[in-house]
Amino acid sequence: MQLHHGKHHNAYVTNLNKVEQDLAAADSTHTEAGLLDTLKFNLGGHINHSIFWKNMCPKEQFQPPAGELLEKIEYHFGSLDTFVTKFNTTAAAIQGSGWCWLGYAKDTKSLVITTSPNQETIQCKFLYSK
Repeated sequence: MQLHHGKHHNAYVTNLNKVEQDLAAADSTHTEAGLLDTLKFNLGGHINHSIFWKNMCPKEQFQPPAGELLEKIEYHFGSLDTFVTKFNTTAAAIQGSGWCWLGYAKDTKSLVITTSPNQETIQCKFLYSK
């Protein structure tokens, strides 16, 4: 995880700072769309990794879901083991800079396992998916 934090997450923050400077200095020689794509990718990488780090803990401190979350997982997936298997299978199929999420679909009032490609945040996926 030190490599992941020090290399990957650090690169998103470094690139985010650079693209912010590039946007501020943008003139007709820059393609604004390209800068915005770079901004989106690196901002997503930073946000997603920040969420990831907040959900990590040493193995000896791990506690499985309990209470209302466990009840909802069991209701929507049948059991915690079934959920873990389905989540891991979905996550393992992701290529490159994608993410796997447990989310809540307001329209169906259900828990869902979903993915987002290319450092998109889960919010971007739900707001911009076609």
